[in-house]
Amino acid sequence: MNVTLAVKQYISKMIENSGPGMKVLLMDKETTSIVSVVYTQSEILQKEVYLFERIDSQNRDNMKHLKAICFLRPTKENVENLIQELRRPKYSVYFIYFSNVISKSEIKALAEADEQEVVAEVQEFYGDFIAVNPHLFSLNLSGVARGRSWEPTLLPRTTQGLTSVLLALKKCPMIRYQLSSDMAKRLGESVKQIITKEYELFDFRKTEVPPLLLILDRSDDAITPLLNQWTYQAMVHELLGLNNNRIDLSRVPGISKELKEVVLSAENDEFYANNLYLNFGEIGTNIKNLMEDFQKKKPKEQQKLESISDMKAFVDNYPQFKKMSGTVSKHVTVVGELSRLVSERHLMEVSELEQELACQNDHSSASQNVRRLLQNPRVSEMDAVRLVMLYALRYERHSSSILPGLMEELNRKGVSERHCRMVTSMVEYGGKRVRGSDLVNPQDAVAITKQFFKGLKGVENVYTQHAPLLQETLDQLIKGRLKDSQFPYLGPSSLRDRPQDIIVFIIGGATYEEALAIYNLNRTVPGVRIVLGGTTIHNTKSFLEEVTLTKGAGQAERVQRAGGHPNRR
Repeated sequence: MNVTLAVKQYISKMIENSGPGMKVLLMDKETTSIVSVVYTQSEILQKEVYLFERIDSQNRDNMKHLKAICFLRPTKENVENLIQELRRPKYSVYFIYFSNVISKSEIKALAEADEQEVVAEVQEFYGDFIAVNPHLFSLNLSGVARGRSWEPTLLPRTTQGLTSVLLALKKCPMIRYQLSSDMAKRLGESVKQIITKEYELFDFRKTEVPPLLLILDRSDDAITPLLNQWTYQAMVHELLGLNNNRIDLSRVPGISKELKEVVLSAENDEFYANNLYLNFGEIGTNIKNLMEDFQKKKPKEQQKLESISDMKAFVDNYPQFKKMSGTVSKHVTVVGELSRLVSERHLMEVSELEQELACQNDHSSASQNVRRLLQNPRVSEMDAVRLVMLYALRYERHSSSILPGLMEELNRKGVSERHCRMVTSMVEYGGKRVRGSDLVNPQDAVAITKQFFKGLKGVENVYTQHAPLLQETLDQLIKGRLKDSQFPYLGPSSLRDRPQDIIVFIIGGATYEEALAIYNLNRTVPGVRIVLGGTTIHNTKSFLEEVTLTKGAGQAERVQRAGGHPNRR
């Protein structure tokens, strides 16, 4: 089960189907992201695709010598743009691929518009999601909830994205969902409806053990997206922000022009692929080795070119050398900037306390430490707020809670009212009243023993002792101990055997820490393959925006139902 490979194969097939000759790839905003995450421009150029255009761009030239490969989402707007295109075609022939199921009536409308008979084929290729890593996908959707319900337009879009993953991986799964979340149940029913309606598409070869789709809700674990991260991919997203594998480095002091935006893709960057899940200390060592390796190769290239064979060797090695030079400067810049932020924001100290709040159960130590860090002028506003949120989620109902005092500390520190309000929003979003699981206080003897031993052993790395709730949920699922009362099946049947192919989807967004947990489970549990997806991939900043949107929309809805105005007393 590899989502990156699934999308790559679809795109390769589109290009192959169009045969030899020069081509243009015609996309929309979303399919541009879907393609750019799995293929570089230079890779596609090698396949005779010389031009990349948007279907909604008005000023495209007529180029009758080019074949057009159209890869589009089946939206009304795209179909309308395509109808206009076919009435006045700019290219010689059109190969049309929709990223999801398209209705018969829309196919008919396209056929009627094709008066000049330029369409060679129309097909559905189910690449309707962003393949971030081989075992991780995203739908790039934020603000999916209104209070505890779906934002109406985003339930169908999420259903489409999730069913396209199932079709791309050729899986017709049984569905389990988190009972405490009405949104999880609705999404499960919506996916089931599509599987029933399009039963011919889902008619895959039966496996001995049916695949399983497990639908979860982010609000069950609001702690994981609030933690600072220390593995390379997760850390880059947390501190710099990864958007479709791109990082904006334009704010880095003294950055050179060509490094203002860099691409980090494990598909075509060997160093990144090898260091994706390593911690920051190991990356520092590996960067040093990469630099030394580069230095060794460098002088050879600059020796005197005295013979034809010297020149030939130089020319042969030059592309490799240039590529290595680009890789070195890119990673040195990224790691350098991460280093600067870690020291500027005192992140080692902040992160150690975050881990204590997430994993330990010592209220008096936690209270003192949070207060001490809030009084440190070098701790940023974002980090101060995140510590108070973690404290609020962890000790929400503790008899000696000092939350009011910590809120006063935030005010004294000059933290904006908006950020202070977010603490309350976070508890409303992911507090005890909402959660279906025991996120912070395990009740059963096994879990208590586990936590006791964890505290006893001491952890080899204080910055990575936290394990996301998802890891525990999947561990229970694989061992056949996940309770039906908390995660019921949709429909009458249930799985008797240990699951083999598991697709997990988190409404409200997944995180790179959870992706790392999945990567490790795939590596260490034989016979089990897991893919993780989310409506988006969060860092703390995007998660706080998601919670604000959720709570804001929920509040407006409640006020509307009551017939009043928000924030008017």
